[in-house]
Amino acid sequence: MAVVGCVSLSAKSPQPLELTSPDGRLSVMVDVAPDVTWQMSLQNRIIMAKAPLALSLEKEGILGKDAVIKGVERFSMNEKIVSPVYKKSTVDNLYNQMTVRFAGNYAIEFRAFNTGVAYRFVTSFKKPVTVLNEQASFVFPTHQKAFVPYIDTKFDRYATSFESLYHHIPLSDVKPDSLIITPMLVDLGLGQKAVITEADLEDYPGMFLTINNNKDGFNGEYATVPVEQERGGYNNLQLLVNKRGSYIAKTKGTRTYPWRVVAISENDAELLNNDLVYLLAAPSRIADVSWIKPGKVAWDWWNDWNISGVDFRAGVNTETYNYYIDFAAQSGIEYVIMDEGWAYSDNLMNIVPSIDLKAILAHAQQKGVGIILWAGWLPLDQDMENVFRTYSQMGVKGFKIDFMDRDDQQVVNFYYRSAELAAKYKLMLDFHGAYKPTGLQRTWPNCMTNEGVKGLENQKWYNDDYPFYDVSIPYIRMLAGPMDYTPGAMRNANKGNFRPIHSTPMSQGTRCHQLAMYVVYESPLSMLCDNPSVYKKEPESVALMASIPTVFDETVALGGNVGESVVIARRKGDTWYVGALTNWDARTMTLDLSFLGDGEFKAEVFRDGINADREGSDYKREVITVSRSQKLDIQMAPGGGWVAVIKK
Repeated sequence: MAVVGCVSLSAKSPQPLELTSPDGRLSVMVDVAPDVTWQMSLQNRIIMAKAPLALSLEKEGILGKDAVIKGVERFSMNEKIVSPVYKKSTVDNLYNQMTVRFAGNYAIEFRAFNTGVAYRFVTSFKKPVTVLNEQASFVFPTHQKAFVPYIDTKFDRYATSFESLYHHIPLSDVKPDSLIITPMLVDLGLGQKAVITEADLEDYPGMFLTINNNKDGFNGEYATVPVEQERGGYNNLQLLVNKRGSYIAKTKGTRTYPWRVVAISENDAELLNNDLVYLLAAPSRIADVSWIKPGKVAWDWWNDWNISGVDFRAGVNTETYNYYIDFAAQSGIEYVIMDEGWAYSDNLMNIVPSIDLKAILAHAQQKGVGIILWAGWLPLDQDMENVFRTYSQMGVKGFKIDFMDRDDQQVVNFYYRSAELAAKYKLMLDFHGAYKPTGLQRTWPNCMTNEGVKGLENQKWYNDDYPFYDVSIPYIRMLAGPMDYTPGAMRNANKGNFRPIHSTPMSQGTRCHQLAMYVVYESPLSMLCDNPSVYKKEPESVALMASIPTVFDETVALGGNVGESVVIARRKGDTWYVGALTNWDARTMTLDLSFLGDGEFKAEVFRDGINADREGSDYKREVITVSRSQKLDIQMAPGGGWVAVIKK
């Protein structure tokens, strides 16, 4: 670790204060005249105009208003962070920081990375505080377009599953008073992009966005605390908020607050390999992570337990799960999820009669397959220690927790509490019905993946434009962290043939579109969503999916444009994995192989078949010889994809 250039300046520091990124491209200007504002420039071009920031406390007043500087501290960081459950094995943590200390026991920290800027409040009050509100503003000097994910409003203004398609629209067309999910991308013009999100969200509500009155930027909005709740929602697994209070959090007086993050790129591909959220998260709180085992998961729910060619009735029963276990073992798949139905939903200690869990676990252990159990968040929260202890002792490897559908302070605290308790019992977690990641996967590496994405399951119900979404989320949602999209469909349809079907679902786009997701999408626990009977008819596809790692040593963004296409290469050991996706437009892209080492390599390639535009499952597998001096033309059908495994 290198910390250089520590400087402390007095209250007489010149105004405004400037902080630049290590490479000098990004600049943040902080002004106190007398309220605190900030603005950002890229290559001397203002990309975010002057905007106020403030934290309103019940007794201590509004921090950032009528501010008086006591001093300014600066330092630079240059270190490598070991990241055992991530898209790369080490992460460069390179930034310049400016801490502005104010009269009144608070400070604001600004960090400028080469890939973006973040700030957060820091308070040092002796007693707990009540946070009434926080003002986070992001103003853009010209009216550009944005990829806007409105929330899917439910019972309460802030109740959402954080699964929304993107509306690519001018800021002037953004609906007033509508809540927007972060991360959200703004097109700054000249090929430059900004993604607004947050990091290190702990003991505090998450940040939504709303368009400001001038329609030239966005303001943060936060769920106030629930004061009246009732059990309800899907299968009574949730607490529905009937009434909210007048403040957003009660918390410790001495603490750091969540980072407000703006990731910046000069070309879209830079967003595919951005580490800001991971870097800004609190360091790991698990000393020994050796028991945390990323891997693939054979999943039951999406395919509706529709196995065939067996002499038992398929469903939520012991015989069916033993069949899934046998398939996983034969295919080199590390885990099987037992989704909803294995226990009564309101009491996770009450297993349904058709399930002999001890026998299933014994069979799984014999086959070398781990079992992960599904749980609704409210029944789990009411008996969490007992549930985690009991099933951990039985040999269960983790839990998939579902239907939180909120990110107010109460539910955010549930995430941290469940992560800590799960780590105590060496359990991995997959959060569904969950908001986007904010770095929890670094702080608690047993938190393997999050939903908070409009994944493949939605194609059981809706006929929206998913290929467009599929090539948008790598630049936006995935910037925040892992996403449990649950790919792997073997019934693949073109635009004209696709139909939403619940029990025997299909996917939009080609077979290679599905296969490429295992490279492109980050998820240390990655599902195979289709059923074993179907997979047994597709051994080549299964072998490829099972062979692709879920964590990597290196990631290289190779190209693409948000909403159009994406190409990513990832390395594990000496093997490279390359994945490409396109929207509904057929596309030819040039793949520069200069990331490879010296010498010749064998590339196992899966590409769209000549008839993939008509029959989505049509693909071609071939083995070719490549070297770093080559450039390959990748041809993708509408809704298509391309995958290669490259090794000596």
